[in-house]
Amino acid sequence: MITMDIHKVLSILPHRYPFLLIDKVIEFEPDKRLLGLKNVTFNEPYFAGHFPVRPVMPGVLIVEAMAQATGLLAMESRPGEIGEKSLFYLVGIDKARFKQPVEPGDQLFVEVEVLQIRRGIWRFTGMACVDDKTVATANIMCTARDL
Repeated sequence: MITMDIHKVLSILPHRYPFLLIDKVIEFEPDKRLLGLKNVTFNEPYFAGHFPVRPVMPGVLIVEAMAQATGLLAMESRPGEIGEKSLFYLVGIDKARFKQPVEPGDQLFVEVEVLQIRRGIWRFTGMACVDDKTVATANIMCTARDL
């Protein structure tokens, strides 16, 4: 199984703090699947307002973590097609479901799998888990565009 540390992740994704939501890749199978990890800490800037009484990671950021995982999967699978002179854009989210809150101290495991690649549109299924429990799922569509 191929893995990626934070340095490799930073070399692939254009995102930076506070918007980088994948800390490392635990498993990677080119053109198939990727399992990434996000360590959720109390120091995340969104926890100050969401919600101060009981901090919860916003669902939209969980979906963004899935989208960043799809970018890592696609860009590392096909660096010749999706390279330094292009960006991998999120173009669609379907069937997003949130099953339980993600809180500071959780380890968010994000798994994405390629469903289809056609005419430059990548379709994925994504799942986020904490402690072997599914916290969110979504179908995601992305595409690369030249800068």
